[in-house]
Amino acid sequence: MKLIGMLDSPYVRRTAITFDLLGISFEHHAISVFSTFEQFQQINPVVKAPSLICDEGTVLMDSSLIIEYAEAVSGRSLKSTQLHPLQKELQITGLALAACEKTAQYVYEKSLRPTEKQFQPWLDRVQGQLIAAMTQLEHLIAGLHDPVEQIERNQSLLTSAVTWQFIYSMLPDILIAADYPALTTLSTNAEQLPVFKKYPPVGPGVQTQA
Repeated sequence: MKLIGMLDSPYVRRTAITFDLLGISFEHHAISVFSTFEQFQQINPVVKAPSLICDEGTVLMDSSLIIEYAEAVSGRSLKSTQLHPLQKELQITGLALAACEKTAQYVYEKSLRPTEKQFQPWLDRVQGQLIAAMTQLEHLIAGLHDPVEQIERNQSLLTSAVTWQFIYSMLPDILIAADYPALTTLSTNAEQLPVFKKYPPVGPGVQTQA
């Protein structure tokens, strides 16, 4: 299998880390949706990262769906099999992914749209949604017992750690680390794990030209 996308995308990175933890063999192809748009388009005309080329050639996209497929392939999961813990884990994962989405919207608006055409009410709305998601996420992570110890066995914590690294690197003036101590601790410890170091969040970032 081939995983397509840059590791500075939290969606690509959480997928790569999950594959590794599930023991799935794969090739990572660092192809950008910006600087190598045409190359990515040849693989997936939608140009959505991550994309996964399955062994028989089928192309999947969306990190959650790719991870679901990986779980089926491996016969393992980083999610709980018990209903109540699963509910909480899905709540955490949903907040983390929503925060990533709002961060991308904010960054794209500021980086790709000419300043004179930016719509401040939209930016304010997206920023408010981002802060709402991160505030709830911080509260939930802070309420867990020893979340750092569970990172490699828990998809919601893995995703939350990847999310904080991504958002704080992109918007440090909006999200102040001191306001999110539980997420900061989770992410700082996660980045010291070998599997996180194996897939560092490197890439070209948002570019105005493909």
